[in-house]
Amino acid sequence: MNKTKILVIGNGMVGHHFVETLANSDADVEITVLGGETVPAYDRVHLSEVFDGKEPSDLAMTTTEYYDTLQVKYHFGDFVTELDRESKQVTTESGAVFQYDKLVLATGSYAFIPPIQGNDLEHCLAYRTLEDLDAIKASARDAKTGVVVGGGLLGLECANALKNLGLEAHVVEFAPGLMGVQLDQDGSSMLRRKIEALGVKVHTSKATQTITAGDQSRLKMSFADGGELETDLIVFSAGIRPYDQLARDAGLELGARGGVKVNEYCMSSDENILAIGECASYQDFIYGLVAPGYRMAETAVSQIVDNSRSFAGADMSTKLKLLGVDVGSIGDAHAQAAGAKAYVFNDEPNQIYKKIVVNSEGTRLTGAILVGDTETYDVMLQLYLNDMDIPENPVSLLIPDAGDPMVGIGVDNLPDSAQVCSCHNVTKLDICSAIADGACSMAQLKSCTKAGTGCGGCAALTTSVLNNELEKQGISVDKSICEHFPYTRQELYHLVRVEKIASFDDMLAKHGKGLGCAICKPTLASIFASCWNQYILDGKNQGLQDTNDRMLANMQKNGTYSIVPRIPAGEITPDKLIVLGQVAKKYNLYTKITGGMRIDLFGATSEQLPLVWAELIAAGFETGHAYGKSVRTVKACVGSTWCRYGVLDSMSNAINIENRYKGLRSPHKLKFAVSGCTRECAEAQSKDVGVIATELGWSLYVCGNGGMRPRHADLLATGLDDETLIKYIDRFLMFYIKTADKLQRTSVWLENLEGGLDYLKEVVCEDSLGIAETLEAQMQLVVDNYQCEWKTSLKDPVKVNTFMPFINSPVKDSSIVFVNERDQIRPAEENELVKLSHKEEMEA
Repeated sequence: MNKTKILVIGNGMVGHHFVETLANSDADVEITVLGGETVPAYDRVHLSEVFDGKEPSDLAMTTTEYYDTLQVKYHFGDFVTELDRESKQVTTESGAVFQYDKLVLATGSYAFIPPIQGNDLEHCLAYRTLEDLDAIKASARDAKTGVVVGGGLLGLECANALKNLGLEAHVVEFAPGLMGVQLDQDGSSMLRRKIEALGVKVHTSKATQTITAGDQSRLKMSFADGGELETDLIVFSAGIRPYDQLARDAGLELGARGGVKVNEYCMSSDENILAIGECASYQDFIYGLVAPGYRMAETAVSQIVDNSRSFAGADMSTKLKLLGVDVGSIGDAHAQAAGAKAYVFNDEPNQIYKKIVVNSEGTRLTGAILVGDTETYDVMLQLYLNDMDIPENPVSLLIPDAGDPMVGIGVDNLPDSAQVCSCHNVTKLDICSAIADGACSMAQLKSCTKAGTGCGGCAALTTSVLNNELEKQGISVDKSICEHFPYTRQELYHLVRVEKIASFDDMLAKHGKGLGCAICKPTLASIFASCWNQYILDGKNQGLQDTNDRMLANMQKNGTYSIVPRIPAGEITPDKLIVLGQVAKKYNLYTKITGGMRIDLFGATSEQLPLVWAELIAAGFETGHAYGKSVRTVKACVGSTWCRYGVLDSMSNAINIENRYKGLRSPHKLKFAVSGCTRECAEAQSKDVGVIATELGWSLYVCGNGGMRPRHADLLATGLDDETLIKYIDRFLMFYIKTADKLQRTSVWLENLEGGLDYLKEVVCEDSLGIAETLEAQMQLVVDNYQCEWKTSLKDPVKVNTFMPFINSPVKDSSIVFVNERDQIRPAEENELVKLSHKEEMEA
């Protein structure tokens, strides 16, 4: 019997979700996906992050290789131009013809360009696709000023993008305020003040009539009120329109505002054609958010598989961060329902605006607006979605107690049907059932329910449900890292990631109390570095570092410092060897070849550190990060380059690995090794990451270490090619950084990991949590942001001065004298010294 032919037009986020969901079902179908863009599905929600340094490839949600594994056929870069419903076939621009039994339209939407005279001039662009981003970046190269037409969600995101490109950014909005759909006038005014304080100029109640060539800039905008604004670049982000021309030409019924009209089963007026996402109109409403699109995709799958689901609309509440400003909107935010009453909290000094809307009886929350502080958004959303009683004193929702997001409400009061994770449609019942089946940690819950593995916004509520259920079982739950933060290191990491927090002050203000301590400060410093890899001695982070990180050097027992340049895999040129010798001689430093294939220089005083590093950097050296909880060394044998037993080129691989992960901050120090054959001369099986060459490819070992608790590494995977090896190391390291406790070595982490090595293999090699691409993207961000911290420091005279013994003088303190004990040994004593034990030698 022939398989049912499923043809999908459109490979955006919603189209991809449909394809993946159907391909992983038991349906006996043949899936073909057609995409007009040249690349498969990518994350359009985070499109603006490309301007923050993320590569377009980091947004990829799938690959053609993945579709091959799912046995999904694909055809990209060729728009569909004709739909013949009678013969059940479509034709593309290139003339290709595809047959179907069932057709799914997931064509999405396009950017609306207002009908303004001159909107087609050069440097007038749209903001919707990766190609649009390329055009914006190209136009911005020689530009000084940029304007975004549109003050909604996408418009403000685009303004942030222009700002990140170094332009003076303006927002021009026709309406009286920003985000008019989500915010009332007071909320919009507060958002405007906060955004203007960040350097973006806002122009509201502006109707653009014409765009012409500018006098001082490339373009000039003329407004209906007589005003003008010159700019080098204009980006239109004034809303979206559904891609429904194909359906329109084929005679399908459309919604009142456009879009393919669908019923509760996402079926169009043709029973063999379904429509999902932003091209679909359900009850004359087009849903412009991803989560409703995913629910429509799942409904469409059910029509093919088992008819088990229907679509009944979706909540359009939203929480986001725009130019660093927290904004939330829930339900009837404008209090338009009959009898609605509002409570308002307006904190002008701290620029926080909050509003809740309740029904006429004052018993139910029907809407909310949050600007500047969205801490209670999760609580309010659950009250709204689940029709729960609000607190006796509704004002407590505006000025709540700090701590657990469900304080005053109670997780127990949430119904089983409450949706905790909107990305993967996980309910409270799903989570409680998983806990009843033995899931006792967030890692286990993520594995079996996927809650928290999407955008991450549900992490706090998921944790609350978990802790509540565990406490019911009599299990004590203490998640505080210290008295200042009621979170574990993993939860702090997640908050930093999701909310893009990059400073201790912001973290303390949002999620902590007090002034911080020696536990939380270095922990958060490490997390910030692991996530964003910013310069650790900038103003906001310098005070968090311990002595070694603050001095970018290891302090020794006599008060001097060691200098450890990076020598990837131990490979060094004769010229660089000479420089090390010259520098050591010039500054009278003790030299030692370490077990990690580096040369250490000991005995430098603090004021000598910048002088020594200036010479080393000039010679081509970089910091070896020996002072940080980070990647230290990648030990290597000579492998197939020289050794007659070598199977693969261990030297080149080790150098590539060290250069990729150098500077990566983690909960504890990391050591790697690469051996060119199973004779294992590099001792890879005692390292946090060990790589050994075999006839079948690379074998990857993880979580070994020496030290006080030596542990043999475990085999994670074998027979790997170079590309897969790097992917697995990326995933392993970021998963460790994401989930480990403070100062927890990989060996201890694995011993405490629920499910142990088998679970780790599932996450890293099988992508059981569906987060592999995210982990790889997070690692790539760290790699892309690498900098030699000494090189950066030497460019800043203020930073160089911090290494001086006195603030106002470069003169050394003559009362402090450093004596190199090893140089004081007399020749006659040297023979005797050889006989001493290591302990006695150090005492001598």
